[in-house]
Amino acid sequence: MKALIFKSFGGPEVLQYIEIPDPVISENEILVRMKAIGLNFADIYRRKGNYHLAGQPPYILGYEGSGIVEKVGVGITTIKVGDRIAFADVPFANAELVSVPLEKTILLPDEISFETASAVLLQGLTAHYLTRDSYEVKEGKSILVHAAAGGVGQILIQIVKLLGGQVIGLTSSMVKSKAAYSAGADHVFLYNDNWIEEVRKVTNGVGVDVVYDSVGSTLQESFEVTKVGGTVVFYGMAGGDPAPVDPRMLMDTSKTLTGGDLWNVLTSLEERKARSKQLFDWIVEGKINVQEPAIFSLKDGAKAHTLLESRKSTGKVLLKP
Repeated sequence: MKALIFKSFGGPEVLQYIEIPDPVISENEILVRMKAIGLNFADIYRRKGNYHLAGQPPYILGYEGSGIVEKVGVGITTIKVGDRIAFADVPFANAELVSVPLEKTILLPDEISFETASAVLLQGLTAHYLTRDSYEVKEGKSILVHAAAGGVGQILIQIVKLLGGQVIGLTSSMVKSKAAYSAGADHVFLYNDNWIEEVRKVTNGVGVDVVYDSVGSTLQESFEVTKVGGTVVFYGMAGGDPAPVDPRMLMDTSKTLTGGDLWNVLTSLEERKARSKQLFDWIVEGKINVQEPAIFSLKDGAKAHTLLESRKSTGKVLLKP
């Protein structure tokens, strides 16, 4: 099979599209011929060497994608050859064929395309747990979303609006501001503006009920715009590590800091089924719209990495074998 690999850490230029042996599945795995693969910032961090990688080169990136079942392990009866499936957390996805453990398979409804599944699963399931588990959004609550034009940000906005909340978004440019407004944000401010003051103004000086912070370096500012008794959900470090949080401040203001990680939520096949069904139902019903992804051939993976790393994209970037 062909795969997008790299043998040393570095920029997009280290990626190579070469022939490697097909994966061999075990009795509880299925072999999937990939149709669409989601590209994520984690892939860039791994390519650069910022994230730990097990094993020896050549390394294969990719954790999210969808395709058609080509072969099933001898112990599997619930999945058959020809089924359309997707996954959010299976390694070595940047290839024509991927070995997928049964417990990580998500069967696709007929109404959900390979492209939609690969564009929405990782970010959509993240937005789902953030609004249900990390902080349960309810009608009338005010929410601040960092990186509001990003993959998680746009879906977060839509889910919050679906649940009756009010959304303030933060973005880095006017172009991204328009994307956040298109997703349904009530207000959008730029990071270069005095956004702390702006958030205070639109909340009448009270602050928001919850901040979803995926930037990290903005954590202190997030607390500044959170109301007394409010919550900050820290779930990413796109802008760098946050400064330490003073527990005395938390006590004095009755504020809550909580962390979020998708892998602590997707702990079973049942969880994957239930959460992805809710997400797919919202999409089929037209309650959540997925922005048209930017699509690259897998062999042009370096170009896709360059686009994502530029932070100029507002939708998902997909790779197709």
